[in-house]
Amino acid sequence: MNRLQEKYQTEVRKALVEKFGYKNVMQIPKLEKVVVNLTTKDAVGNPKSLDAAVADIATITGQKPLVTRAKKSLANWKLRKGMPIGCKVTLRGVRMYEFLDKFMNVALPRVRDFRGVEANSFDGRGNYAIGLKEQLIFPEINYDKIEKIRGLNIVIVTTARTDEEAREFLRLMGMPFKA
Repeated sequence: MNRLQEKYQTEVRKALVEKFGYKNVMQIPKLEKVVVNLTTKDAVGNPKSLDAAVADIATITGQKPLVTRAKKSLANWKLRKGMPIGCKVTLRGVRMYEFLDKFMNVALPRVRDFRGVEANSFDGRGNYAIGLKEQLIFPEINYDKIEKIRGLNIVIVTTARTDEEAREFLRLMGMPFKA
């Protein structure tokens, strides 16, 4: 069992029950999945750039990504419906906990001038989204082998019903929110 999973099983559940007064253990919020998404506009003109993005996401998450395709045609961007434009990975179970542990404790502190993540990036249903400007903050990525710096989005999906519950849950799990 992962260190983050053990923390959830012991400390986090007790603290959430004390704060919110849950009557049933099924009411306690838990992590459902983590989605890592990377979309690149270079893929329209250069399909090889998408291969590099897929390799980066696979290296970061340890799982083969799914290639995402355009839903609509946009003439201004020279984009046709069905063209590959990005990739995404949905992490669950042990890989999800390992990724989050690495993200919160290793990758985020490597961000330049890091003072914490925004505490208001919740969607109203207890899910948290964070955007990163570069993939270089992850220790698996070799700076010398990167052809282009790309940003990526990470969405943490929880079973919490409100943003307040989800914020407290993620704070207890170790997410470094701004004060």
